[in-house]
Order: sequence, then C-alpha cells, then structure tokens
Amino acid sequence: MFKQPRSVLVLIYTTTGEVLLLKRTGVRPFWQSVTGSVHPGESLSQTARREVQEETGIDVTESELDDWRIDFRYSIFPEYRYRYPPGTTRNLEHVFALRLPAARPIRIAPAEHSEYCWMDAVAARDRVLSWSNSAAIDLLLHPNNATP
Repeated sequence: MFKQPRSVLVLIYTTTGEVLLLKRTGVRPFWQSVTGSVHPGESLSQTARREVQEETGIDVTESELDDWRIDFRYSIFPEYRYRYPPGTTRNLEHVFALRLPAARPIRIAPAEHSEYCWMDAVAARDRVLSWSNSAAIDLLLHPNNATP
C-alpha cells in the first residue's frame, strides 16, 4: 500500500526553547522533528497525535497540539519515492507544535530512529536536513514571521 503524499510535522519544544530532534535511520541518516504520513480516513490532528505517540511515546491530547495552519510543499527525497504512488514527487506537509514544560526522556521507535536529543532551537534549526523542518523551527524562533 502506497503512502499518501500528505503528512504532518510536529515540532516538539520546551518552554525554555529546547527542540526535540530524532535521528532517522535508513539510507541517509538525518535529524528531524516528528513526521508522518496521513493514513486513509485520518484527520491531520489524528495523524499528529498518532505520530507523536509512535515516535516518542508521548501521549498527547488533541487540545495540547497547536495547529499552526501552515503547509509546506516539498520534493520527496528520491530514495523515498518508492513508498508513494508511481510518479509522485511532491508532498504536502502540515505543521503542528507541542510545547512541553521541560525536556524529558523519549521512547524512540527503533525501526524509524536511532537516537534523540534536545537542543537549543538555533542549533536544531541548523541540524535538521529538510528545509521545511528548518522553516518550522525558524517560525518558533521568530513567531511574528507568519510566512517562512
């Protein structure tokens, strides 16, 4: 079954400005926020809640998620295009955020990630691979910039 070219990015951060990053396993390991494709029949907020639970072990309610009402359209990395319907090269990603009072231990999904870290938002922005993840962190740093 192919993935839909629609996903969520959930930026998890603390009140003191630390951002959670997960190191992706696979062909090209890289750092990222929580991400995941929308399953058939799932709302964006349901996807965000499911992905946070699966990738971090954090059980979050819908009211705890902050829907930034921002979408990014980006090219899917060539090494991941086989997961999508033939000819699909672009994905639409919707951004949510989850603010926690403090950094805490995370239970990663070993099939997807090899490690996690909490780091200053500026350092996190510079460490992530995808431009959309970097732009989301930049919006955290500069909330008055509604359009990245």
